[in-house]
Amino acid sequence: MTDAVLLPYQQKWLADTSPVRVCEKSRRVGLSWGEAAGSALEAAAEHGQDTWYIGYNKDMAQEFIRDCAFWAKHYNLAASEMEEEVIKDEERDILTFRINFASGFRVTALSSSPSNLRGKQGRVIIDEAAFHPNLKELLKAAFALLIWGGSVSVISTHNGVDNPFNELIEDIRAGKKPYSLHRIEFDEAVRQGLCRRVFLATKREWSPAAEAAWCEEIRAIYRPNDAEELDVTPSQSGGAYMSRALIESRMDASAPVIRLTCPEGFEQRSDAERRAYVDGWIEQNLAPLVSALPKNLRSFYGMDFARNGDLSVVTPLLEEQSLRCRAPFMIEMRNVPFKQQEQVVFWLADRLPRFSGAAHDARGNGQYLAEVAMQRYGAAMVHQVMLTREFYRENMPKMKAAFEDAEILIPKDADVLADMRAIVVDKGVPKVPDSGHTTGNDGGKRHGDAAISVLLADFASRNPGAVIEFESINDTRIGGAYNDYVRAL
Repeated sequence: MTDAVLLPYQQKWLADTSPVRVCEKSRRVGLSWGEAAGSALEAAAEHGQDTWYIGYNKDMAQEFIRDCAFWAKHYNLAASEMEEEVIKDEERDILTFRINFASGFRVTALSSSPSNLRGKQGRVIIDEAAFHPNLKELLKAAFALLIWGGSVSVISTHNGVDNPFNELIEDIRAGKKPYSLHRIEFDEAVRQGLCRRVFLATKREWSPAAEAAWCEEIRAIYRPNDAEELDVTPSQSGGAYMSRALIESRMDASAPVIRLTCPEGFEQRSDAERRAYVDGWIEQNLAPLVSALPKNLRSFYGMDFARNGDLSVVTPLLEEQSLRCRAPFMIEMRNVPFKQQEQVVFWLADRLPRFSGAAHDARGNGQYLAEVAMQRYGAAMVHQVMLTREFYRENMPKMKAAFEDAEILIPKDADVLADMRAIVVDKGVPKVPDSGHTTGNDGGKRHGDAAISVLLADFASRNPGAVIEFESINDTRIGGAYNDYVRAL
């Protein structure tokens, strides 16, 4: 019955009865889903075992338990509904999710890596092992379960050659560790039926051409990290700085990304027409979002600048009562003239509630807008940032900590996610690489632009100036030229 549902590489993984199994894999090949099938069967067996699943965050834990519930229903096994439980840990309380089976065994999913794994019995599954903060200590605790007949499964995509997970893989290949090793590349998973299974689940018609297009879509999503994320080749640079799971857990689906793209030749139009056109875009797209902002919260923004090729991205942040910073929206500008970028930024900053600081990318052409913003709002309010290795080394870890501690929220958007994943560790420094571009959903080039904007916004929020209050002036004349221009396209 399981063979009819699982793909060959999933079946091979479950058939492996080695005490320690390790798998280096591509993203989204369904290995954790298959592991949930084995966990449900094991917990339901008369002489089965408990299973302890350790994911990277709460969402992974919940998803695994939901998958176990699916398999319990698929097998027609007697099992309880998902339960939540708090385990007391030495450092902090750990939220767990659990299903109890009629056999007396259970599957428990943990939202972090608790030290009190020691003393437990049964099977341990460590998912996305390369992204756990202390994998070596976690493995020590897990291997203690082997004494009483347990097993340990270590599953992960890669996160750089110098990561403890890759070191474990290399030790197994070198014969230093007597563990079973599996490898699942994206192309091999597709050959074994992954795309067909996805199309079946999503009710799409499969064909060789459709499969080829789907594979290219997936690769486009992960570029420039597709070698590591899909081809199971650890990055020489140290890999993506933040995991996809971490970034997605800090994304807010209610926060939009609004985009202003000017047509070719727009910079040659008159000053009045260009200004009126952008005023109209502001009125229709930006003004409703700004008017809905709470007036009692402090605000900041960060801006990554580009004129041709890449994007300019502005990320405003609101500091909530809990001190968490939330981006209520994000602005992307492509092929927008210098003066019109200034027009958008000044309009926004003049109306942000309790505006308390900004940080601008001051490299190259960005130096102009950084300077005029400083002149308008003051040197104490506007940081003109040169994105050097020293700046990255000092501030990227602080931004990452904000993500890990749930102290920041950004818009949920595929292009924004790709930009955040573009950050890699280059010779020990987390940064957006100097070369390499991705293609956005609009077909345009991107170079980690949103990630730099978020980094600068986070920097501004940690280095505030004095609060500036502005009172906006309503101008009912704006919008006419914009509407006329749009109708003429």
